[in-house]
Parts: sequence; structure tokens; C-alpha cells
Amino acid sequence: MLIRSESEMMAFGERIAQTIEVPSTIELLGDVGAGKTTFTRGLAKGLGVKEEISSPSFTISKSYHGEKADLIHYDFYRLNDPGLMMEDLAESISDPNAITVVEWAQSTQDILPQNRKVITIKYIDENTREVSEQ
Repeated sequence: MLIRSESEMMAFGERIAQTIEVPSTIELLGDVGAGKTTFTRGLAKGLGVKEEISSPSFTISKSYHGEKADLIHYDFYRLNDPGLMMEDLAESISDPNAITVVEWAQSTQDILPQNRKVITIKYIDENTREVSEQ
């Protein structure tokens, strides 16, 4: 599917929030600047999160309370070895009231559930992204 604007990416995230079961894990694949955080903002809006969503690149994880479910957002971009964050991630994945979103999850593949939703966002040009779901 082609997404041609930031607002379309937000709307896509909101649609996913309306259909996803709680609890669930979403793995986001895509280069820096592809739109992973924008997707997560839309997902958060669809889950009823009222807080401003920002990338957890420097904090590794951020948690938000939503009306439909809590959102726990991880970004392992800067970590070659997640160390203690693996325990935190395992706890989040097993939270019955949470949607867990994981970016740059290569180092955490062993802990991610097999039934996770995988969304790949490919940068086409400044305004266009190709998005696929597994």
C-alpha cells in the first residue's frame, strides 16, 4: 500500500489500533525517517492516548496510558546488546493491557512473539512510503 502523506500514515496507525487485539506486539521495520514514529502516533491516537508521542531513540522505551490499551514503545537503534532492556521488553510483551511497539528489533528477535504483527515502511520519496503488513 502506498501512503502519500504524514496524515495518511497517522490514519493508517489509527486503523490498526481499531482492529488490533490487546495484548499484541508490533515490530516496525524501516530506515531512519521512514515514518515509524508517525505510524506510532496514529496508533496511539487510535488507542486513546492523550499524551504527545515522541521517538524513544534516546530513552529506549516510553509508556503511555490509553483508553483502549496502554502503549509501550521501544527503539533499540542505539543498542547492539539490549541487556537488561530484554527483561523490560519481556514484561511489556506479557502485559495483558498493552500494545508493545518495537523498532530496530534485530537484537531482540528471540524474545518477540511469533504471532506479532510486522509492519515494513519503505521510503520512496519525501512524501511517499510503501507499507506492507505481515
